[in-house]
Amino acid sequence: MFTLVAATLFSGAFLLAIATITWMFATYHDKMVAALLFEPIPQTPQVYHIRVSRPRVTHSLRKTSAPAQGRALPA
Repeated sequence: MFTLVAATLFSGAFLLAIATITWMFATYHDKMVAALLFEPIPQTPQVYHIRVSRPRVTHSLRKTSAPAQGRALPA
């Protein structure tokens, strides 16, 4: 008797699983095909043009901005 109940339960569960898979495939068939055939739009990578400008320090500016050697601030 246990074998008969177990076989019936197993068969019922198996048939329910097969029915669910078939129903899902039938319901979402169009979406699955559309997803498999979808080709994304290629996007060009963004290019950043950065210009770095560092003005050169001339000798006259270098001498005036440097503190004078040998001189100390009065306390």
